[in-house]
Amino acid sequence: MESIYLPNNLLAPVSPYCHAVRAGDFLFVTGQLAQDPETGQVVKGSIEEQTTRVMENLKLVLEQAGSSFDRVVMARVFITDMRFLPTVNQIYASYFSTNHIPARTAVGVTGLAGLGEVEIDLIAYCGAIES
Repeated sequence: MESIYLPNNLLAPVSPYCHAVRAGDFLFVTGQLAQDPETGQVVKGSIEEQTTRVMENLKLVLEQAGSSFDRVVMARVFITDMRFLPTVNQIYASYFSTNHIPARTAVGVTGLAGLGEVEIDLIAYCGAIES
């Protein structure tokens, strides 16, 4: 297994975890909050701003690991207010091609680390893709 960290403390972990772990043909990406890579602070803006930042953070981790959203097979969305889910869904979907939407679970929670309102983790397949 290989632990993957972003370079130069970009999105520095605030707890004992790494950004992703490659295990065999799979990449397990740690749940990302709306952490600003420049400041390390969680964005406290609108749900649109937070969700976009979460997806951009996931993109950073996937790219560092040599992967992309096209390889994601499973996602979990954690959200503190399910009334935000249609907005989160719209932004989330914009990061995937129309012919590749991964399996997904959305869970309402009472709170998230860093006091954000949305967190998303991913599993990507890194083996050969059959055509």
